Amino acid sequence: RKMRMRSLIWILHLMNLSSCQGGTGALRWKRSSSVSSDCQAGCATCSALNGCLSCKPRFFFHLELDGIRQRGTCLSSCPRGYFGARSPLISTCTKCKADCASCFSENFCTRCHPGRFLLRGKCESSCPNGLTANTALRECTECPAGCEQCVRRNMCTRCRADLYHLHGQCHHTCPNNFEPYVQLMQCVPRIHCQVGQWTSWGPCVRKRSTAVHRRGEEARTRRVLRTPSVFGDPCPRLSEIRKCGNTKRQRTRLS
Repeated sequence: RKMRMRSLIWILHLMNLSSCQGGTGALRWKRSSSVSSDCQAGCATCSALNGCLSCKPRFFFHLELDGIRQRGTCLSSCPRGYFGARSPLISTCTKCKADCASCFSENFCTRCHPGRFLLRGKCESSCPNGLTANTALRECTECPAGCEQCVRRNMCTRCRADLYHLHGQCHHTCPNNFEPYVQLMQCVPRIHCQVGQWTSWGPCVRKRSTAVHRRGEEARTRRVLRTPSVFGDPCPRLSEIRKCGNTKRQRTRLS
């Protein structure tokens, strides 16, 4: 590829020379290919037809498409999709491999095209076991321990079948204040029972009777505001019964 680039540059020189044939050829060559203010920045020599023909030191020669014509330019850094290849004779911008969006060298990609994933400088169609295909970064990402799919190194989206998922991590057992939800293999918040206030004491009645009596029992209740989860704290007693009547002491019986 480097040889083809050098050959193309020499062809541009020869084409420029051939266009300058005639009685004033030398003068026309001097005007058409020279170091002058007409050259773009970075050019050592140039022509009106072909642009830059050679570059100043530390600049890269690059061919740009101008309609159906290619024109030479000299750049301080190569555009995306190309890498800078330096040599004592000429430094050129060389195109990356077809599956590379950008690269550091001919054999080391730094970003892949959509549908390919970067792995150790190569663009792969899929990632090996233990790595996940990150479509956002277009690379094979190393997942946390026990993780089968992740979006970043510390953010798991799918755990191994025997592990529970919580906040991007995989757990053998759920941490404090969480409990396992086996159907989804996730750790969910542990919910404790919550109850409301006691109602007022009811009327004083005898057993198996609804009529009010001077002696009997009275009851009160409270309702559940939040049902506990499987491993949450259970609800306390929801009803109480106590003796009632004219006795000075009333004993409360819980039920």
